[in-house]
Amino acid sequence: MFQTITENFLFIVKHLRFQDVLDLLLVWAVVFRVLVLIRKTGTIQMLSGLGVLAIAYIFSIWFEFFTFNWILEKFFTNLFVIVVVLFQGEIRRALAQIGSNPFFSDISAVQETHVIEEILKAIYGLAQRGYGALVVIEREIMVDYHIEFGTEMESKVSAEVLSSIFLPGSPIHDGAVLIRGGRIHSAGNFLPLSKNPALDKNLGTRHRAAIGLTEETDSFVIIVSEENKTVGVVQGGHLAPSHEMSALRKMLYEIYGLKYKTPEV
Repeated sequence: MFQTITENFLFIVKHLRFQDVLDLLLVWAVVFRVLVLIRKTGTIQMLSGLGVLAIAYIFSIWFEFFTFNWILEKFFTNLFVIVVVLFQGEIRRALAQIGSNPFFSDISAVQETHVIEEILKAIYGLAQRGYGALVVIEREIMVDYHIEFGTEMESKVSAEVLSSIFLPGSPIHDGAVLIRGGRIHSAGNFLPLSKNPALDKNLGTRHRAAIGLTEETDSFVIIVSEENKTVGVVQGGHLAPSHEMSALRKMLYEIYGLKYKTPEV
């Protein structure tokens, strides 16, 4: 048996063409991009549903459920159209990413550092003045399926813009700011409230919304409490109610994959 496997392997290597290698690399690239897209968008539930229907189709053939089999057969005949309709938003974003920058990150380390410092400047400035704020930093999983979008901005991250959004007179100060790809994507967004019955009943809507979003996604959320003038963070459904600037800076560096150097005293 081992000899047969060796012979087959040598036969494949002997007859392997350059085009075959390139073909395999292209297939790998497509599969990899699809898996990354699934992870980012959180569409695994819909794919699981399609998998269940596929299993049901096989069983309908085995047990000769003719009517059920006919319905599923018609469904899978038009599967390509169904997939395009279901995932049209994700497909559009994926094609845009491939067309704009398929291999490299959209934001450099220098830009990421600038974004972090601008966020910190705005957050602790708001806390000092007693203004509440809610800032969502999107990570791998897109939040599109989990939040109600407010006003689209697509603005550069700056302390001035963030501070102006959360001023009491601003029409969008009650919602959350979404930072995506190193830019302010939108403001005035509404997040899903946590349904965890074990949460402290004294927690306000802002804190429950932050916890609710991080229970569904891997987002990192910063909260400024207007009552206590403190800065808290939420990730993985867990709230840390108070953070000093140095501690939050270190966390943001880790989130953006940057090396953090402790300042010398």
